[in-house]
Order: sequence, then C-alpha cells, then structure tokens
Amino acid sequence: MQNDYLNSEVDIDALPFSQACENNKQPILEVLQNELQGFTHVLEIGSGTGQHSVYFAPRLPEIQWQTSDVTSNHRHIAAWYHAYPAPNLSLPLAFDLAYDSVPINSQLANSNIAKPYDAIFTANTLHIISWALVERLFVLAGDALPVDGKLIVYGPFNEHGNYTSAGNQRFDAMLRQGNSDSGIRHKEDIVNLANIHHLTLSKTYAMPANNQLLVFQK
Repeated sequence: MQNDYLNSEVDIDALPFSQACENNKQPILEVLQNELQGFTHVLEIGSGTGQHSVYFAPRLPEIQWQTSDVTSNHRHIAAWYHAYPAPNLSLPLAFDLAYDSVPINSQLANSNIAKPYDAIFTANTLHIISWALVERLFVLAGDALPVDGKLIVYGPFNEHGNYTSAGNQRFDAMLRQGNSDSGIRHKEDIVNLANIHHLTLSKTYAMPANNQLLVFQK
C-alpha cells in the first residue's frame, strides 16, 4: 500500500490484514469519490482491521473520516492508524450495535451541528451481524443522518430470492454454519427496511467478486 503519511517506525508486516479489504478498496474508493462530493463527516461502522479507513481518508481529503467498532477491534484499527496517519482520520470510537447509540467524537459533540455525520459507510457487515442488528443499524442511521445524508453499504446481496453466484451460495452456507444468525441478506429486505427509516435506495453499483454497493439517501 502506498501512502505519503507512512510512519517508518511501524512494522507493516505485523499489521492485521484482510485480503478482502485489499481487493475491494480501489473500486469502493471510486464510488465514494463520486457519491461523497460535498460531504464533510463520515462515520464508518465496523471498521474491522482499519485498512479501508487509512486508504480512503487521504484520498478524500475534504472529509473527516471517523472509524468505529466494538472495542475488541480497536487495537487493529489503531495499528493501521498509527502506520498510516492522515490529518482527516480519527481513531476509533466504541460502537456496539447491540447496546450503543451512534458515537460522536468530542470535537463534533462540542459543535452546534444538529446531525454531525452527513454520511455513514459500512462494508461487509450486514451478512455477519444478526438480522436484529441489521434492523438496529438502519434505525440508528435513519435517525443520525440529516436530510440528504447518505448511508453507503458494501457487501454481497441476494436478488429476487436468489443467490447472484455459486460462490455467494457457498459463502452463505459457510456463514450460517458458523453462526445461524448470519448470512447473505436479500436486497429487497434491505431496501424495505431502509424505506421504513426514511432512507431511499438512490443507486446500486455492481462491484467485483459478486458484491454490490448500495447508496441510500435520506
């Protein structure tokens, strides 16, 4: 990974690594550069290893990128943050969908902005978490975003009740074997859930490896 903000004192080879993040970061970035023109504050839900955040933030310099995740993942996100710091990238906030409200960093909390984040981004989360937590994510996003704010979701989705590829079918079986509450979601169910919370699907992008990026606007 190339980045002008590299901290040479960090052992890059020791960083937690997701091959999926490495593979999809550029196609996702190209969509974000288009969809987030004029936006200023993005909350990333489920930042995982932190790889996406350090790639996106310096390439979206007008946006303050706020990472968040359950606290057990913070050390991974922080490791990438310290390896590739950027002036518009923030260390992770604690956020557990099961218990927490949308987290706000102290700088935004002390501002007069009624809705601090104008966009929320999440990648490869909806098929991992339970359906109850998917519902809660949309509840919180619908409440937290201002009018014209965007929720951008990346991952695999079924369409018209069918898998979009044999690979996705195998992946879904693996997910459900590990956790019966997880699994690839039906796109129509996600769209219906979004509509309930005043979010409308504005665009769908076909992505590599039979994934999609869904853009919802309030």
